[in-house]
Amino acid sequence: MDLILEMRLADIGQILLDWTFYYPLFMSYLWMIGAVHYYFRFERRHADCLEPAAVSSCPGVSLVVPMHNEGDNARETIEQLLRQDYPDFEVIAVNDGSRDETGAILDELALEHPRLRVIHLARNQGKAVGLNTAAIMSRYEYLVCIDGDALLDEHAVAWFMQHFISGPRVGAVTGNPRIRNRSSLLGKIQVGEFSSIIGLIKRAQRTYGRIFTISGVVCAFRKSALHDIGYWSPEMLTEDIDVSWKLQIAHWDIRYEPKALCWILMPETLRGLWKQRLRWAMGGAQVLMKYLPELFSWRKRRMWVISLEFLTSVFWAYAMALVFLLFLLSQFFPLPPGLAVNTLLPGWNGVVIGTTFLLQIGISLMLDAPYEARSVPRKRGGLLRVYYWMIWYPLAYWMLNMLTTVWAVPKTLLRERHARAIWVSPDRGVRPP
Repeated sequence: MDLILEMRLADIGQILLDWTFYYPLFMSYLWMIGAVHYYFRFERRHADCLEPAAVSSCPGVSLVVPMHNEGDNARETIEQLLRQDYPDFEVIAVNDGSRDETGAILDELALEHPRLRVIHLARNQGKAVGLNTAAIMSRYEYLVCIDGDALLDEHAVAWFMQHFISGPRVGAVTGNPRIRNRSSLLGKIQVGEFSSIIGLIKRAQRTYGRIFTISGVVCAFRKSALHDIGYWSPEMLTEDIDVSWKLQIAHWDIRYEPKALCWILMPETLRGLWKQRLRWAMGGAQVLMKYLPELFSWRKRRMWVISLEFLTSVFWAYAMALVFLLFLLSQFFPLPPGLAVNTLLPGWNGVVIGTTFLLQIGISLMLDAPYEARSVPRKRGGLLRVYYWMIWYPLAYWMLNMLTTVWAVPKTLLRERHARAIWVSPDRGVRPP
């Protein structure tokens, strides 16, 4: 009996270790294959063209910027928006209960620029409410939404509009966020992350039909599609994930446009990074719990792949946490041979994962190299400069993502269901010179 129990424990331990190893390996190759397929199918023909071709019609576009305590960024963000190389657009800035000089700066800019309209909300209502308010008050059918600290490339609107004009079922298009602040190790790693992880995944997901989430910092919408789904949900922690699922469950298409560039500021402290990634993880869990009952319908089958992808990533995070727990217990207590984890130092499997990850980075950086040429500030070098720093990504970020996922699930379950998600000013890192 003891022998049988020992064998079963050994099997359980082996399955656990195999899962933590093979899952990231499988996903990495799935993303690489999907991204390369996307490149040859959609990007290759115009890979070197960063300026959009002329289109037969240029429908009006409303550029929407919800802001909360963005006094340091408001002027730069709005003035960059007004440089759009597009004939017919307006800019709507929503001052969402800011306690700094954001409102005064926006009012001053509105006097200088007739295209700019400013909406003031008396108190902090959250990004979703700001977006809903602007959408309802906008003049045009198409919306381009960015964050209050982002700089939108002057050709981005034209790239977005090509998708809406060519596809009547296109409900949203997600852009390509690029990192502005690169002065620290965390900043450099995130430059590579947005290419080798986020950009690669969006290309791959677009290949198999559904995108887990638009990039809330830079995205475009068809207003009739938003009206069809009831706009953004104020109670969702990550309104971008939620609106992505709502649109796709309602059979609207979401596309990825890598040439619609936008430069953003990201956290460069561990505390700021933890808060950001915890919110992302909680938002993903919240969306899955909200829409999971609907996914059992055959008509929603195209959402099954990204749902399964997210679920397996959560299982992997808990499996990794269990491996770490078994390692710690093994240092102080004698565990059965099948469950004892004597070392976390990588062996041959670590070499395989490391080599695969470097291959993934290399492919993704090559795919994103043309867009990095428009980097801000212009004097920065190419993406190869961050290749070395990305070696540290699996050690630092996989650990971070594992911990935030493990903590996010119970935290989301305990959160009040209809509590409104209001603004919390994030860590914006070190601004580039």
